[in-house]
Amino acid sequence: MSHDGVGLRAVMRSAAFLTAGVLAVPLLSACSADDEGDRPAAAQDIAPASRDQVADGGTLRWAVDAVPETLNAFQADADAATSRVAGAVLPSMYRLDANGRPQINPAYLESAKVVGTEPKQVVLYKLNQQAVWSDGREIGAADFAAQWRALSGKDSAYWTARNAGYDRIEKIERGKNNLEVRVTFARPYADWKSLFSPLYPKSVMGTADSFNDGARRKLKVSAGPFAVKKVDVKGGQVQLTRNPRWWGSPTKLSEIDLVAVARDKRATALAADELDMAEIDPADAERITAARGRSGPLKGASATGTQSPGAGRDKGEKDDSGETTGKSKDEKARDDGKSKSESDSDSDESSDGDEKDTSGAEGSKAKAADQQAALSAFVVRKSLEPAYTQLALNGSEGPLADERVRRAVARALDRKELAKVVLKPLGLPAEPVGSHLALIGQAAYSDNSGALGGQDTAEARALLADAGWVPGGPVTEQKKTEKAAGSKGKKADTDDSPGDDGTYIVGEDNKPSEADRDLRKDPKDHTGAHERTSAQSGIQADEQQAGKQYAKQGGAQGAYAPKGTAAPAGAASGALAKDGKPLTLRFVLPSGQGSESLRAVADRIAQMLQRIGIRTDISKVSDASYFKDHIASGQYDLALYSWPGSAYPATDARPIYSKPVPAADGSLSVEQNYTRVGTDQVDQLFDQALSTLDEGEERSLVRKADARIWAAAGSIPLYQRPQLTAVRTGLANAGAFGFQTPVYEDMGFLKKGAHPVASPSKTG
Repeated sequence: MSHDGVGLRAVMRSAAFLTAGVLAVPLLSACSADDEGDRPAAAQDIAPASRDQVADGGTLRWAVDAVPETLNAFQADADAATSRVAGAVLPSMYRLDANGRPQINPAYLESAKVVGTEPKQVVLYKLNQQAVWSDGREIGAADFAAQWRALSGKDSAYWTARNAGYDRIEKIERGKNNLEVRVTFARPYADWKSLFSPLYPKSVMGTADSFNDGARRKLKVSAGPFAVKKVDVKGGQVQLTRNPRWWGSPTKLSEIDLVAVARDKRATALAADELDMAEIDPADAERITAARGRSGPLKGASATGTQSPGAGRDKGEKDDSGETTGKSKDEKARDDGKSKSESDSDSDESSDGDEKDTSGAEGSKAKAADQQAALSAFVVRKSLEPAYTQLALNGSEGPLADERVRRAVARALDRKELAKVVLKPLGLPAEPVGSHLALIGQAAYSDNSGALGGQDTAEARALLADAGWVPGGPVTEQKKTEKAAGSKGKKADTDDSPGDDGTYIVGEDNKPSEADRDLRKDPKDHTGAHERTSAQSGIQADEQQAGKQYAKQGGAQGAYAPKGTAAPAGAASGALAKDGKPLTLRFVLPSGQGSESLRAVADRIAQMLQRIGIRTDISKVSDASYFKDHIASGQYDLALYSWPGSAYPATDARPIYSKPVPAADGSLSVEQNYTRVGTDQVDQLFDQALSTLDEGEERSLVRKADARIWAAAGSIPLYQRPQLTAVRTGLANAGAFGFQTPVYEDMGFLKKGAHPVASPSKTG
């Protein structure tokens, strides 16, 4: 779940992302709707230009979150930067098109097809005769075989993150000549196109030692348009230069530098001419569009859809009451005749001091103006990231172990409204995601949310009543020493100031909810009560952590209000209770910065649940502990995090939705199913989809599996994540790629007087 868009294969398969039988059978059948996935919800935005319009030479400085710990994409600590390097320097037999569908990569393959099914599945690869490694050796069967042996899972000396697909191969051999590779499978494998992308040389895959350590900080042999020149950990960058043995279309750029820049520092780095391209957050996108003097959905728009008075400026200063004035530091300094640093000084300073302060303010204004002017050299390219944000419901313990309660939560949500909260202010299509297993534009996509049903407050209340949760039920008085902040009374790990335990309860009185008050405040005010009520953030933290595997962790008791929790004041008419306990769900959120959109979504969800009598105990926890200590270990009831889409859902999504099983040590093996909700039927449908070689049948089985996942109500897809990329004006064939695999050799700067094809984005 990387905010930077970790390669789908790396995240979904890395060691990194109660049955529904009460529903009528027709509801469990996926809709056919073959035309639903014809095109993505938003087009990619990369300023496409023909190669003859792109100049030769130049260096592209492209932001990444961090220098990769390893260049081996099949290791557990591989990340977004690992995938980016691999895409530029290594072979991939297939790459994704703009619709998220795999296509043969002609630089390496002339053809690949199933040539036999009985008695075994056999795939024949015919390689491009020009394809060679940078040391001059032909790419061939020996490389395929070495990678299979390393990733088959049969040799524990290889520290691999995954082996899906490779564990089904029986043998690999040379075909009629050196350009043919025959792969024979012991068991049929529908997603065979997912294999050998990327493909490493046998010098990396041939021994456990070389696999484990040989490609962590260097990659001596490569076969892409670029090669690794240097991994500079101290300097915070990876340098890629042209591969002199590249046989394909010549690379336009001379060099690509992947520069490690934290997301909250990227606007400053762009303005300082340290970057040419970077994925950014909405607030920085607003600054860039404001700098260019453009109007549009991004300009002044906040994550909650309200107008931001400080768009394109510094965050507002607080007045003496602690409230935000809506003025930038420079504006306040101009009004007061003082610099911010002197605002608290004694009022009897000399006039000379006042003049000095004014001079300092003017200097600050000039610096800010220069930075803003520098940002006008960039445009914002936007699309939808191939990933979706979900509401996860922990079904292992507590109220959500009852399927009726999970379904009630789901039926209370207006997913269209939640999508609008995030996407409408950015000018992107605000369509809720209708599938767990594919995104709009992909072949397997079908909106199967009907298996659960849409928003229906009356039905949600009826489900809760059927589960025994009734309004105004008797509640045992809570002991003063008991806390409801964490599972089993564990104190929440928070980043709050003294006196704030990081939690608040939505629906504890009849006053306007905190979320309601937020909508009337400046969304860029992160102070005081607003900071407490937001109780959310870290879109980056949740996405970066999701690719890590915490499999075989015990399914800890769900975190909900402990026995004896007192009924809230004024709750008799609305709040629900059962067996002396109020229906309160612990909503755990990361507390990092830069996630106004997730904060708004969490608050809206809390409001929606309050309408059906469910209180939410919102708890902020540190980014570092959010995933490991809460999501993976089951210390939550509700949580927001994202999963990437995949072109191979039968393979990649199975660990996320398969039914948890007891491990040998007695713990619950959940793989990546952190909701701990699964069914035997879903597992069977995945197994069938993996084993058929009929693509139409595979899509049908995946859709049926998705309908079953919806019906179980452990995970509720909300919206596809926005992808905002700041790009230097004149950079072509780069930006918000959407589904498509970047074509590194075509990226470059336009020649003087050349113009790209019209961009779908009108905000930059």
